[in-house]
Amino acid sequence: MSALEIIGVIVSALAIWLTARRKMLCWPIGLASVALYGWIFFDARLYSDALLQGAFAVLQLYGWHRWLAQQRGGDGEAVQPVVPVGGVSLARLAPDLFAAVIGSVLLGAAMAHFTDAALPWVDASLTAFSLVAQYWTARRYIASWTLWIVVDVIYVGVFIYKGLYLTSGLYALFLVLAALGWRDWSRARRADAAQAAQAEYAAPGSRV
Repeated sequence: MSALEIIGVIVSALAIWLTARRKMLCWPIGLASVALYGWIFFDARLYSDALLQGAFAVLQLYGWHRWLAQQRGGDGEAVQPVVPVGGVSLARLAPDLFAAVIGSVLLGAAMAHFTDAALPWVDASLTAFSLVAQYWTARRYIASWTLWIVVDVIYVGVFIYKGLYLTSGLYALFLVLAALGWRDWSRARRADAAQAAQAEYAAPGSRV
């Protein structure tokens, strides 16, 4: 356990909490967290996870851009926090999951053959599926929280095995935050649907 890991835990937990609350500040703080953990994972020889942080940085910028685009109205005025996207079909999600499987195999084989990575196959699989989960977060899919829960459960075991006990505790906290995120995003989605239905009902000519 190091001072850098302690700082990484605090910054990462804050970023996830802000994401669950749909606050735009989650993106710059998320960028800081991936920079910290890029170094932590490299030092622990979890090379796939270190590379993952670089990909996360790109997705953080992508998500920041998409959320800003939706948060701004046509006149440039700020509006309510971004509304989550629910009810995404499995057919729409399947290509992303298939890409994660292919990525797991390719990255795992490369890490096992060319590096001294610890747990190359598990690490690579977590890397690939984490990228999909982060992409879904940027797209505001509520399903992202379900995938994060699965990934975080496995990460807790990996970090305990590697002796990164504080980080394993962080990912246990992520499980709680992911559950809260799923709850809050689901509530926001239902509230938005109810508001849209009410507005449609109140619109002139909408009632017979």
